[in-house]
Amino acid sequence: MIKLFSIIKKNKAISWVLGFQLFRLLLLPFMGLMPQDAYYYLYGQNLSLSYFDHPGMIGYILRIFSEVFGQSIFVIKFADFTITSLTILSFYKLASYFLSKEKLQRAFVLLVSTIFISILSFNSTPDVPLLLFWTLSLICLYKAIFEDKKWFWILGGIALGLAFNSKYTALVLQIGLLLFLLFSNKYRKLLISPWLWICLIISVVVTFPVWYWNYQNDFASFAFQSSERTSSITEFKISPNYFFGAIGHQLFLLLPVLFLIFITFTFKYLKRALLKFKIPQAKTLFLLAFFVPTFVGFFSLTPIYWVKLNWMMPSYITGIILAGMFISKKLLKTQIIISVIIHVLVSLQVLFYLVPIKSDDTWVGWKELAIETEKLQQKYPNTFVFSDDNYKTSACLNFFMDDKVYAQNIIGIPALHFDYLGDDLTSLTSKNAIFIDSDKRFKNIDKKGNHPKPLDHYFEIVTELAPIIVKFNDREVRKFWVFYCTNYQAKK
Repeated sequence: MIKLFSIIKKNKAISWVLGFQLFRLLLLPFMGLMPQDAYYYLYGQNLSLSYFDHPGMIGYILRIFSEVFGQSIFVIKFADFTITSLTILSFYKLASYFLSKEKLQRAFVLLVSTIFISILSFNSTPDVPLLLFWTLSLICLYKAIFEDKKWFWILGGIALGLAFNSKYTALVLQIGLLLFLLFSNKYRKLLISPWLWICLIISVVVTFPVWYWNYQNDFASFAFQSSERTSSITEFKISPNYFFGAIGHQLFLLLPVLFLIFITFTFKYLKRALLKFKIPQAKTLFLLAFFVPTFVGFFSLTPIYWVKLNWMMPSYITGIILAGMFISKKLLKTQIIISVIIHVLVSLQVLFYLVPIKSDDTWVGWKELAIETEKLQQKYPNTFVFSDDNYKTSACLNFFMDDKVYAQNIIGIPALHFDYLGDDLTSLTSKNAIFIDSDKRFKNIDKKGNHPKPLDHYFEIVTELAPIIVKFNDREVRKFWVFYCTNYQAKK
């Protein structure tokens, strides 16, 4: 133990990495439930081969952790923290294949100092397992290609499949692999190697549950993830807000130093390739093959489409290894200082909620809402509860309440995976209900004064009740409108 502390003391990189991780671990107990946590926890409590909006890996992980450690917010956060910690360790192993000891340590600190690692450590999303299996896939592919270890083709196929079972964007892994082999003079011959195709076939076999679920459900998930977004892109409407919004997101997730390094080396390598027709040496090309399609590909869409802040995250793995080749000690120090400041501000926000968040994407108020909703059910017995905001309020109430809470499919509106839980809504016919509607912009404590019109098509009478006001440290921070709805009539 003394020897271990001595090594940590001498190695500043390990000290910074452990420091950031210890900070995140200590903050976990103070993190409230996020809607995403509740929704993917719902996945795990309703096991399925796959799900409407994503494959099920994050749900399976939360189910395993809840079975082992019990149901609590901390267990959910601890699952995210644990999987992300494994990603960090896997990144270190991967980066060691490309960087000298000094540059490896810089890349290690760069990764752990980012805000995106904190987000993955605190918030349940499909990106949590995606980045782990993405990194493990690259380790296996490196071993298979550069060290000619055939069994790693098989392991790589498994890892590729598990990445896809985490999130559909993992398909870029296969694209990156084929692009690398296509542009590499030395390794192009592997395109006709049976081991490559065994790897790809295994990856498809591992993804079979996702394909079979889609087959059973008219390919609903694939259609949801592709058709709407494709139609939006083909409209080709230029929006500067999308572009600058994407830049703002990346500056926040990576912090300015790392983001600017990404832009610098991307420009450098693309300029060499497009103007001078120079292809980087094999190992650098390998890193670029799993960076450019995701980072540059999604960035190129930002002038015409709203690219979500997490879509580029997989590219960060090899991107940060490339950044480790260029970053100086001075820039690394600047990155750390900015990171520490932002993490301190984040901790203050978590602990004291200094700035109210005008959105349902918050960790504050869900448990209090559940308590007040249960009180309403006691006052209005034999009622069921539902909400209409895709999944957020319904998922959070389901986590805290014993009775089942429904989503907007109660009033005939598509409700993501709530539509696939097997609920017989006709069994609720003639019952009364409590409808919860979040006031995201919360300006006063008054009633709304009207109700959503779709309620009239399913209920006989809709009466607005006093809103639920949630307080934090004696401050009114959230508001929910409440409606008592009588005599539900489900549409067949």
